[in-house]
Amino acid sequence: MSIKSYRIADPAPQLDAGLLARFARVEAATVGHYLHDRFMRNDLRPLIDGVRVAGTAQTVSIPGPDSTLLYHAMDRVRPGDILVIDRAGDERHAAWGGFMAAVAKERKLAGVIVDGMITDPAAIREAGVPTWARGVSPITTKLLNLGGGYNIPVSCGGVTVNPGDAILADDCGVLVLPAEQVAGIADVALADQEDEGSWLARIRAGANLQDLVDIAGMIAERQQKDGASHG
Repeated sequence: MSIKSYRIADPAPQLDAGLLARFARVEAATVGHYLHDRFMRNDLRPLIDGVRVAGTAQTVSIPGPDSTLLYHAMDRVRPGDILVIDRAGDERHAAWGGFMAAVAKERKLAGVIVDGMITDPAAIREAGVPTWARGVSPITTKLLNLGGGYNIPVSCGGVTVNPGDAILADDCGVLVLPAEQVAGIADVALADQEDEGSWLARIRAGANLQDLVDIAGMIAERQQKDGASHG
């Protein structure tokens, strides 16, 4: 049996551009009403406020102080992709900074998700490519040629990300979905967002929340059940 330091695969097909544009109108928090296990951990925070992106995942796993495979990946990303970087638990070395952010801008990446540290936050913001990370470090990765994976299943923010998955990221969180689930989730979420807008219009017109949802009936039902359970 041989052990290969690098596991490298081709990028998965990109999701339909029209579908991604529709998905990008969905708020991550809306999907949080239905799903609980496809969101990355909440310490992955955006460096640029007020952005929302949707794209096709390309994945990279790079160990500790090494970023050799990231250079390989950045010559192969496509416009509209979201690069998902698994740092294999490293919390000391910054794998992403101002130079790579400038490259990402040239490559027209839709976004970058780093499960670890970044450096040069001001330069990343200036480049303008939406980026999520867990913190900042001045200690950078180097070209050490240790190994890693490109377009393989990775773990990012506590969620498995497969190449070709759909990523939705905004200032509330990062959502990962299999490609075949995107259209259905988008339909439900956008309908709910439209309903919420109509509810707000009714509140502004003087309605009570009770007029929208029978909260009194729900409370009465609960109390009746509680009474029966203690009877």
